[in-house]
Amino acid sequence: MKITSLININSIELNATASNKTDAINKLVDLMYKGGNINNKDEYKQAILQREQSSTTGIGDEIAIPHAKTSAVKEAGVAIMIVRDGVDYESLDGLNTKLFFMIAAPDNGQDTHLQVLSKLSTLIMTPGFKDSIISAKSAKDIIDIINKFEEEKFKIENTNEKDSLKEKNSSYNSYEILCVTACPTGIAHTFMAAEALENKAKEKGIKIKVETNGSSGAKNILTSDEIKNAKCIIVAADKKVEMDRFNGKKVLQVKVAEGIKNPSGLLDKAMSGDVPIFNSNNNITIDEEKEKETIGRKIYKNLMNGVSHMLPFVIGGGILIALAFLFDNFEINPANFGSNTPFAAFLKKTGDAAFSFMLPVLAGYIAMSIGDRPALVVGFVGGYLANIGGSGFLGALFAGFIAGYLIVGLKNALNLLPQSLDGIKSILLYPVLGLLLISVIITFIVNPPVAWFNLWLSDLLNNMGNSSKVLLGTVLGLMMAIDFGGPINKAAYVFGTAQIAEGNYHIMASVMIGGMVPPLAIALSTFLFKNKFTKKERESGLSNFVMGLSFITEGAIPFAASDPLRVIPSCAIGAGVAGGLSMLFDCTLRAPHGGIFVFPVVGNPLMYLLSLIIGSLVGAIILGILKKKITE
Repeated sequence: MKITSLININSIELNATASNKTDAINKLVDLMYKGGNINNKDEYKQAILQREQSSTTGIGDEIAIPHAKTSAVKEAGVAIMIVRDGVDYESLDGLNTKLFFMIAAPDNGQDTHLQVLSKLSTLIMTPGFKDSIISAKSAKDIIDIINKFEEEKFKIENTNEKDSLKEKNSSYNSYEILCVTACPTGIAHTFMAAEALENKAKEKGIKIKVETNGSSGAKNILTSDEIKNAKCIIVAADKKVEMDRFNGKKVLQVKVAEGIKNPSGLLDKAMSGDVPIFNSNNNITIDEEKEKETIGRKIYKNLMNGVSHMLPFVIGGGILIALAFLFDNFEINPANFGSNTPFAAFLKKTGDAAFSFMLPVLAGYIAMSIGDRPALVVGFVGGYLANIGGSGFLGALFAGFIAGYLIVGLKNALNLLPQSLDGIKSILLYPVLGLLLISVIITFIVNPPVAWFNLWLSDLLNNMGNSSKVLLGTVLGLMMAIDFGGPINKAAYVFGTAQIAEGNYHIMASVMIGGMVPPLAIALSTFLFKNKFTKKERESGLSNFVMGLSFITEGAIPFAASDPLRVIPSCAIGAGVAGGLSMLFDCTLRAPHGGIFVFPVVGNPLMYLLSLIIGSLVGAIILGILKKKITE
């Protein structure tokens, strides 16, 4: 399949104008829609914006490649846009961006399009390609230029591969530098970094091989003999790659963006030999960017690794438990409510099973994020001991971090042992010593004070006066609407789910309603104040209604990104009002997710619905007042 087969002439704009990054993305999404590649513009745009949050797709050299893989894509496609005056797209090199390639990938497991997209990423790094595209006089010319470069580039590469096949098979010493490239989505940055490194290595006369870890799997995989004979390995990756195979080799680890914008510097450093030796047992090689990371950022990343693995257990189990109460009969045996009927008992048993894994999984994956695989079992057991010891969610948090750093400490301490004993460290020494230490620490040091704190907190919440509860609900609602899925939002949500496990159901009610308000408030505002929103924004209102009712706070992100000073305060005030009213009306919620679909299991559902309506209207009216009238 050729690249041009993914390009519809209707998805090309040669003389576009864009005032900012959001405006550029909006116009590219429209082009993609005109080409018939996507079936839901809002969902696709949301996926694009989420990708931009992880790292900018403005790769530098006046080029950007925004991309997303989502179910909103009907078939793979490429939209092309030229902004001749340039636009600030938060590019890696700080320059304005003129040439855009937007990539749409369907979320159906097919990888044919990825092969074509990797070709596009390669062509972008080819000298003369960008200038030829920008100089094109028509959309047809652009297609012809891409076709020409593709035929020339990959015909030469295929010929070179055939000519050098015997040399590659007969001698692994031919590679001086080995590389691994990987980005979170595995669509564009992965292949662009690979191409940049290969091109620069060719200029410098360095023999190189690059393994790409794309979303369809690793390609051009490095062999053990190649690794053995290489001078240095460059790992340019923003996601976890298999590192144990590089044990004892000089390894330079950097972000994938560094592979794109500074391939020359990386190759020079790799060839100089001034690179630390990688030790898979203690993972002592740390890239420069990671060294600059703040302690707070490291803690947050480790915590989120645990939370992201825990949430499926919380959400799935919590909703099943909530359904058990919905389908049960309270009058049969009030003391056994939730398990009185066979069907309810089945749901409750399954939900309880999922919930029982919540804290061990949280602690295990926090620990693994810090100490790698040997820390997983120590974290799991630490989380379990925290659970049965009464320290609950907070104890599991401590267990995860303690277990991770325990293993880091053990790796350093056991480094003194002879190398002949390396084989028994992971299967014997780390788990045995780690489990003994974590059990002592959690049982005798962590559990007693944290269990007491949990009991005190539970009593405090239960004995709070009405005004104090309303204030707490207001604060939780505000937190859910400050950063729409960011750290503050996650902190409130995790607190709410933890309190479900402790039996404090009022907290989760305020948390969920606070997360539902932002997209609903925006949707209502686009309906009530039509003259203050563009046609595209009004069209997005319906999808925001759906996302708000489904407890998908992130639906507010596109509006907040384009007008944060008006959207964020409006949504936060509305969410705070809803959270406070939920507490005032004594609403409870046993399910950790679900939006309006779990309202049947809400305690005092009519007043909960009223709280949601009032909070959404307050946010919508404030936003309508703050927004200025527009003329389209």
